[in-house]
Amino acid sequence: MLAGGGAVRFGRDKLAEPYQGLPLLHHAILRSAEVCDEIVVVLAPGADTAGLPPGVRATFDPTPGEGPLAGLQAGLLAAATADLVVLVGGDMPDLRTPVLREMLRVADEAGVDAVALAEGDGYRPLPCVLRPAAAADAAHSLLHAGRRRLRDLLAALHTAIIDEPTWTALDPDRRTLFDVDEPGDLPG
Repeated sequence: MLAGGGAVRFGRDKLAEPYQGLPLLHHAILRSAEVCDEIVVVLAPGADTAGLPPGVRATFDPTPGEGPLAGLQAGLLAAATADLVVLVGGDMPDLRTPVLREMLRVADEAGVDAVALAEGDGYRPLPCVLRPAAAADAAHSLLHAGRRRLRDLLAALHTAIIDEPTWTALDPDRRTLFDVDEPGDLPG
């Protein structure tokens, strides 16, 4: 789970912001825990881990400001023994478990390196499912080439895209893609 960004648009630690009675980050952790055996949260360098729920493992983005791909690389190294990883943003509180399960099923059955969700004419980089070894190799190459975007990683991997009718049948309100960028994105 990527949780190491600077929350520049939000103006404060958005992952600690209350959302439906819990810190925003905890919602993404709880949904991920429904489909994953282990949760690894990638935090900003020097971030406090005291607010993480018990059983959640933290790792740290090695260098601030290097973008999500560098943070992902740290997370992949921490989860290197897993067959598959579910990558979500810490600011995605409304992930839908059936959608995440479908992504894992497709990754398992199709034998691809990554799975993403279609949106319009393209796809969203988060959430996604990755094979750690292939993703770590591709991320390493991309980072050395100066590329920092998650979309670059998915483009470099053998990625299956789940079409919108399939995943929205499991999540008609499309809440799996909801993320919080600004204070106005939170209700209330």
